[in-house]
Amino acid sequence: MAYLCLLLSGAVLLVNGLATLNRLPWRDAAILNLVVGALQLLLGLMSLAGGAAQLLTVAGMFLFGLTYVYVGLDALLHLGSKGLGWFCGMVAGLGLLLAAAWLGTDPLLAVLWLAWAVLWAALFGSLALGRRRMDPFIGWSLVLAGPVTATGPAFLGLAGNWPAGPEVAWAAAAAVAGLFCAAQLLARRETLAAHRANPLPPGPAAGRATLS
Repeated sequence: MAYLCLLLSGAVLLVNGLATLNRLPWRDAAILNLVVGALQLLLGLMSLAGGAAQLLTVAGMFLFGLTYVYVGLDALLHLGSKGLGWFCGMVAGLGLLLAAAWLGTDPLLAVLWLAWAVLWAALFGSLALGRRRMDPFIGWSLVLAGPVTATGPAFLGLAGNWPAGPEVAWAAAAAVAGLFCAAQLLARRETLAAHRANPLPPGPAAGRATLS
């Protein structure tokens, strides 16, 4: 069930990234968030009832599920996103704890949790602290890192080929770091393109430029 949740998470992360980059409406993304979030919470409860999953695994399923449900409700009900931002900040801290907890037994999963904690921390900075200039980086990070940190590992797990060993973890860490650097470069290029299209901010200066 955990691998299935991870597979669905890859799709949600991709769609949320595209919505953050204004490539599709947030209302469309909100529906997917609610459906997948509710399903992950249900699968987490079923795992607890069956006793077949570790508590750390179920905790991860709940954190993702609650995040998606909150994102969906925030977008549909126009809640303002500040509460969502603080929730993401808390989950980022829990993600670091989960990364530390998995380090000894599953180093690859520890690297993945570290990457997800970075994404949640970025959302905290944007939504709770009002640093909306981070949004292009967040959007590209979700688009690029979503398939690598969720979809790919999920397929490996479902096929019974979950990688193990520190070498795999180091390779994954290098790949994720490269994706975050690529997201930063793409975000900077997008910001520069928007600045060239509208170099003057709205206000008296823009008005004088129009009249001259």
